[in-house]
Amino acid sequence: MLQLPIYLDYNATTPCDTRVVDTMLPYFNKYFGNAASKTHSFGWQAEEAVEYGREQVAALIGAEPNEIVFTSGATEAINLALKGVIEAYASKGNHIITSNIEHRAVLDTCKHLEKQGADITYLHANPAGLVTAQQLEQAIRSNTVLIAIMAANNETGTVLPIGEIGLVAKRHNVLFFTDATQAVGKIAVNVTNQHIDIMAFSSHKLYGPKGVGALYVRRRNPRVKLVAQIDGGGHEKGMRSGTLNVSGIVGFGKACEICKDDLEKDALNISRLRDKLEYALLNVGDVYINGSKTHRLPNTTNLSFKNVDGQALMRGLNKEIALSSGSACTSASLEPSYVLKALGLDDELAHSSIRFSLGRFTTEEEIDYVIQQVLINVQQLRKMNSAEIYNNS
Repeated sequence: MLQLPIYLDYNATTPCDTRVVDTMLPYFNKYFGNAASKTHSFGWQAEEAVEYGREQVAALIGAEPNEIVFTSGATEAINLALKGVIEAYASKGNHIITSNIEHRAVLDTCKHLEKQGADITYLHANPAGLVTAQQLEQAIRSNTVLIAIMAANNETGTVLPIGEIGLVAKRHNVLFFTDATQAVGKIAVNVTNQHIDIMAFSSHKLYGPKGVGALYVRRRNPRVKLVAQIDGGGHEKGMRSGTLNVSGIVGFGKACEICKDDLEKDALNISRLRDKLEYALLNVGDVYINGSKTHRLPNTTNLSFKNVDGQALMRGLNKEIALSSGSACTSASLEPSYVLKALGLDDELAHSSIRFSLGRFTTEEEIDYVIQQVLINVQQLRKMNSAEIYNNS
């Protein structure tokens, strides 16, 4: 039986899988020790749980457990990566290459570093939302210390060619960082095969708890150096001080284990439902897919409905259907999406865009209902828009 409201904002956050919750529960009141307590069994149990979670997280991305640094989320991991590299490699240079479609966590960190004297090059994505290896080749300088290009865009779902980008970085002896927050758990990500040196991702985007994330830091060929951004007890091999979120790490690990086991099955089912939704909505006419139609996440479609105000459409739906016009971190802004503007959309079309992001628990019945309601609301808004234009003419 259909239950309302329907959640189609999985790129903002995901519900915690019940298997994850069940795994976490004992670590709130039974195994509640501090993982840094080395003198008794409560601490030992917590440390053991953390290290097992580290193994599970590492296994999902093809890393070694000692290459995983736990953080409070992807934003902290991104700050540690960018600021930590600039400080650690100051003698080599201060140039970072990134793109104009990165998440605000990357763009705002880069702006902060610019104020401190760093030199940032912002590559422009093409209309499909892609940054190419050729662009990087032309942008690399002798003082370039880091390339920071996302694995997949949070608004459009476009998957960037990070394997090719990693090869360029390796050839030029430049470190490659990727914000893989939207990619890990949805598509295969392998830090070795894709030549990734540093990578940020977050638990709550892959059916784990909020408040915990990870930074992958390569330890061999090359061994990446970072300057810690939080001082204190020297936790996480000195890279991130602070008492570890043991229950969160346990849940993060379990979520990664499930994603590793079910990745192909989930992607196949989710992409089928996404395609069904997209096909039905495109048939209404004057609807456009934003971003790449071929290189994209299996769960995401970003659509512009011509002659429809996106905020009005969401208001007509939001009591029954949870949707977004873009990033959850910037959704309070009435400005058109900077990502869509970067892809060449004008203000009117950018304002008419809606992001539909599906997930593991999305059902066929829900998609059928969403199609019906979106079509009704689009047609009503277009009629109102036409009437307004007629009355003003």
